[in-house]
Amino acid sequence: MSASTAALRSEWAKLSSVRSTGWTLFAAFAVTVAFGTLVSALSNARYDDLSRADRIAFDAAGTSFTGGVLGQLAMIAFGVMVVGSEYSTGMIRNSLAAVPRRGLFYLSKVTVATGAALVVGMITSFTTFFAGQAVLGSHSTTLDADNVLRATLGAGLYMTLMAVFSMGVATMLRSSMLSMGILMPLFFLVTQILSSVPGAKKVAHYLPDQAGNAMARVVDKSDVPYGPGGGLAIMMLWVGAALIGGYLVLRNRDA
Repeated sequence: MSASTAALRSEWAKLSSVRSTGWTLFAAFAVTVAFGTLVSALSNARYDDLSRADRIAFDAAGTSFTGGVLGQLAMIAFGVMVVGSEYSTGMIRNSLAAVPRRGLFYLSKVTVATGAALVVGMITSFTTFFAGQAVLGSHSTTLDADNVLRATLGAGLYMTLMAVFSMGVATMLRSSMLSMGILMPLFFLVTQILSSVPGAKKVAHYLPDQAGNAMARVVDKSDVPYGPGGGLAIMMLWVGAALIGGYLVLRNRDA
């Protein structure tokens, strides 16, 4: 067995044996589907009250993906826990003793966790899409409509990338508590506040969660200076920076 294969199997064993990570992924699925379906049902009930302009701009697919606002928090928790548990339990010393090549250790951990997040993210995005469209009734859309499949894949990919971004941040900070203390308020409160402040709105557009929203959008929003492709590029830059930062810290600091 090669060193890379052994490292991947070891990381999968650690990931699958920790119940909290599994429950966190389930929470990401459950809250996304539940909240997206609820918002879709409310939107359907209030559709007749919308103005003509709002009806034209109504994004049936995007409405079903609104649960991602909460689901991303669970994905952040998953990414932080995957890395942070190594430091909080002291397992990082044993892990690095078993896999002395820190780059291989880091790549294996990120690869396994990313695969798990991707599977859950895609299942979540398609489930919440179909659930949302079911309650939207005559105002629903279908996967073969323009840009809908792309938006559905984008929603699942965004959830995955948010987990990967959080892994990079947690590796840099080496603490689950500190990572959660920064990331949760940032994406649950700070970016929402910045998005509503005219002077700060232009900056907020380039934060990870705002870029992720663009990835799951079908109807263009005039106040966002980029489309789904731009959102993906911005998100990838954030993820890349976090992963590189995490690797540099892991390589240069003692366990």
